[in-house]
Amino acid sequence: MERKTTRKVKVGNVYVGGNSKVSVQSMTNTDTRDVEKTLSQIKDLEKAGCDIVRCAVPDMKAAEAIKEITEKSNIPVVADIHFDYRLALECIKNGISALRINPGNIGDLERVKILAKAAKEKNIPIRVGVNSGSLKKEILEKYGKVCPEALVESALEHVNLLEENDFKDIVISIKSSNVVDMIESYKLISQKVSYPLHLGVTEAGTLFSGTIKSSIGIGSLLQQGIGDTIRVSITGDPVEEVRIGRQILKSLGLLNEGVEIISCPTCGRTQIDLISIAKEVEKRLEGLRKNIKVAIMGCVVNGPGEAREADIGIAGGKGEGIIFKKGEIIRKVKEEDIIDELIKEIENM
Repeated sequence: MERKTTRKVKVGNVYVGGNSKVSVQSMTNTDTRDVEKTLSQIKDLEKAGCDIVRCAVPDMKAAEAIKEITEKSNIPVVADIHFDYRLALECIKNGISALRINPGNIGDLERVKILAKAAKEKNIPIRVGVNSGSLKKEILEKYGKVCPEALVESALEHVNLLEENDFKDIVISIKSSNVVDMIESYKLISQKVSYPLHLGVTEAGTLFSGTIKSSIGIGSLLQQGIGDTIRVSITGDPVEEVRIGRQILKSLGLLNEGVEIISCPTCGRTQIDLISIAKEVEKRLEGLRKNIKVAIMGCVVNGPGEAREADIGIAGGKGEGIIFKKGEIIRKVKEEDIIDELIKEIENM
């Protein structure tokens, strides 16, 4: 697929847009004022492969905590702020890598001017983010409902406020809990601007429904070449957001880092506990940065052949299994040893 070329924006040590890779983001769900807990969660997110992390900044105490958080975080930190431009100014002073704030919600034009000037001086990009629950009354009345056209108009209003102050380091997100509206909104704004786009389905739900909605919404846009950075939103552990996001990119060939596991759904021929084996292998390989494909197959009848494209894999028999590489069997092992032996082979690759 050919990605649309957008303006390149620098978020800390990560580039978003242009010819940069599609980055994966998440957001902490700790109290930002609790620096220790927040940094601990950021470390977990980084380990999972998160490129950029966002922290909520509800008050001045949280804005002050951002100083230590940004100093100790190994990945860029974005301050998520609503309404109060003074919090944004404090975060800029405290070393934030980017801001998520809507200029139209912070008061008069003079405040927008002050914020734009401060961000520009420090090369701090601003993400303008609108969603289906934040449309102002006038736009809702104009269109009669939440729709892609209304979401895009709202986003462009915020963008224009920054452009009028000669600020161009902008990232745009237009999120909806309705997957179809989300897709159409991004397609529409992609035709109107060259700013990088932050993709996501907002309020996507729990791990199950959130994974499905996000995969469809984010994945379909990326397949069309639209999108520069992504965030999967689920009600749960933010680390799962990163894992899902990275898997979406891997599935589309946009991320060639880390282990990809393929496994069969099992059938009546399966004579080993393949489900438990697959889960354990996935757990033990989590975080491994080797670019390899691992197959976990249920039987020796079709396993090696069906998974020939895998770099390494296993296929089960009755109380035993085989380990194969590129479809060629290298040896048999007992069922109770199959996971350990597979891991050893992978470590030696």
